[in-house]
Amino acid sequence: MIEQWITGHFSPELAKQILELSADLAHAFGETFIMVSISSLFAVLGGLPLGFLLHVTSRKLFWRNRLANVTGNFLVNVLRSIPFVILLVLLLPLTQWVLGTTIGPTAAAVPLSVAAIAFYARLVEASLCEVDSGIIEAAEAFGTSPLRIIATVLFPEALPGFLRGLTVTLISLVGYSAMAGIVGGGGVGDLAIRFGYYRYQTDVMVVTVIALVILVQVMQVLGDWLAVRSDKKDI
Repeated sequence: MIEQWITGHFSPELAKQILELSADLAHAFGETFIMVSISSLFAVLGGLPLGFLLHVTSRKLFWRNRLANVTGNFLVNVLRSIPFVILLVLLLPLTQWVLGTTIGPTAAAVPLSVAAIAFYARLVEASLCEVDSGIIEAAEAFGTSPLRIIATVLFPEALPGFLRGLTVTLISLVGYSAMAGIVGGGGVGDLAIRFGYYRYQTDVMVVTVIALVILVQVMQVLGDWLAVRSDKKDI
């Protein structure tokens, strides 16, 4: 139906260009979706427990463990200090070993996941630090076990911060995924560079930038809405 509308309202040459660009955009968005979805999943699965580990092993809380805390902080700092484009190249052997290839959006998701885990873990730790220590001390005074404090006090109180941090992580991953074209990962950023920069097709560059701006706006609005809905203080 859309194809018929385009061919009926534009000249044949322009309609052909629009349809070709639409097909390329849809394919590129699909690749970006695969990269961001996989790495976001691993960011939550790895970053959330790592953030909790950094927080509860610090000096302030019940499971103080200096060795675990220093080791975790060191690993997160190392991963976050490496520019993503360099991390992308450094992890090519790991990607080859895990997937048997370094080409494609799934392969690009490996370094994206590693970067996302470290990034989100630090945001989770920051959100947990915002929880009122008085609530934790009251729970400890009632004899609540550490695991129960984590599940019933820390997690619910920090949930809005987790969601805001995840929103920031998702938007950052969209930006990181633009570099995946360097190793053949594809995606919207790769489309913009290949057509808009190397082939001097400014229209493609403009359309992809507008599409990315809309995508990020939607993600930010949705993330803010979920964070507000989960915040008991705003209800």
